[in-house]
Amino acid sequence: MKRLKNFGNKIHFVSLGCSRNLVDTEVMLGILLKAGYEVTHQIERADYLVVNTCGFLASARQESCDTIESLFEGKKKGAKVVVAGCMVQKHKEELRAKFPGIHYFLGSGDMEKILEAVQSADPGEAVTSARSYLEWGEVPRQISTPKNYAYLKIAEGCAKQCAFCIIPKIKGPLRSKPQAQVLKEFDALLSHGVHEIILIAQDLGDYGKERKEIGALEGLIREMLKRKGDFWIRFLYLYPDEITEELLALMGSDSRICAYLDMPIQHINDKMLKAMRRKTSREQIIHTIQTLRTKLPGAVIRTSLMVGFPGETEEQFEELVQFVKEHPLDNIGIFKYSREEESPSAKMEGHLPEDIKQARYEKLAETQMKVVGMRNRSFIGKKLQVIIEGYHPDSPYLMRGRFYGQCPEIDGQVIINDARGVDAFGKFYEVEITDVADYDLIGKVVSHLDVKKTSSPKANKLSLA
Repeated sequence: MKRLKNFGNKIHFVSLGCSRNLVDTEVMLGILLKAGYEVTHQIERADYLVVNTCGFLASARQESCDTIESLFEGKKKGAKVVVAGCMVQKHKEELRAKFPGIHYFLGSGDMEKILEAVQSADPGEAVTSARSYLEWGEVPRQISTPKNYAYLKIAEGCAKQCAFCIIPKIKGPLRSKPQAQVLKEFDALLSHGVHEIILIAQDLGDYGKERKEIGALEGLIREMLKRKGDFWIRFLYLYPDEITEELLALMGSDSRICAYLDMPIQHINDKMLKAMRRKTSREQIIHTIQTLRTKLPGAVIRTSLMVGFPGETEEQFEELVQFVKEHPLDNIGIFKYSREEESPSAKMEGHLPEDIKQARYEKLAETQMKVVGMRNRSFIGKKLQVIIEGYHPDSPYLMRGRFYGQCPEIDGQVIINDARGVDAFGKFYEVEITDVADYDLIGKVVSHLDVKKTSSPKANKLSLA
């Protein structure tokens, strides 16, 4: 392979899609930084522009294409564009035809070849049959999130066969990291001052099941809780049928586990759930929610719901609306069904027109907004432990933070309008909630709850780890 000579060493990264993609991007970034490359946030200054694509839905693929197009439009002459990830794995030839100037392709399981990609003088590719990537402790990783939280990927691929989803085709079968490796990475993150560690997988509840391990997730959590110190552990994602009594007992036994569950439901009508090839029924879902509310009274529950699945009737949709009213959840991500040709649902009868899907989406979103407003108003007057992360992007006079019930990047935040007493970002403060603004809470700092100084609030943003 010919290597580029006398070429610059500035790289610009864009990571699209899920947090698992972000971890893969951080691995590529770590490899290049270790090799002497430098990061730039300015497209026009970059010698290499790397985009880690998402290929899950048509909208995600369009976003990937739009991003690549913008990189080509903004890059300087001679800069190389490298495209990696899920869309490459499934739609490489489409990308090649649309963007003949792409310098190198990397498959979704080939992240460690990023150095080869940028050093190659000739266009090329490394797209193997490995459809997903699990980083190991020996491979460099540069955390790109604010230094108080980081993602820890414990598994890749998926053992589920949901009718609407092509993740198993994109990412392949379930593969779990050994417990010892996960704990090694967990300890490394703690040693670098990360306070909140978010465990991620397509399905956390299936962790270790391809190795026939029983209770592997609970065993892993127990080992994590043996570590000393004040930290948060957060779960993304847990399906209703995999929230065990043992897991609930663990969550209730140690405040370091966030009483927060992202629990994908998708629907509540039994016929729809069966058509979607989900493993739970309406009765089981409601029982799980009631159990969570009883055993973890302060638990914050997030879910995802889908409207417009093939064959969904108006009555079945209204049953979903009524469910949201009668069993209010804290946060809901609502999605319109997207027809993916490789999914089993693509061949089903009863596909709905876009205008019906859009109308149902808007009605369910309006219903959920009312529920969120009601639940958020219940926090007014309460005092919460909030980690303050930085200035609010809309005003230098406001700060922003999160309590345990708010996951970074997907949920609302706590807006601090009285920050007297704040002497550092990345610290915990007691905040009294005084008002709400849609998905966000508004409050004032009452006191600080720790003494560990991490970064000065004089900075505009937290530095990267």
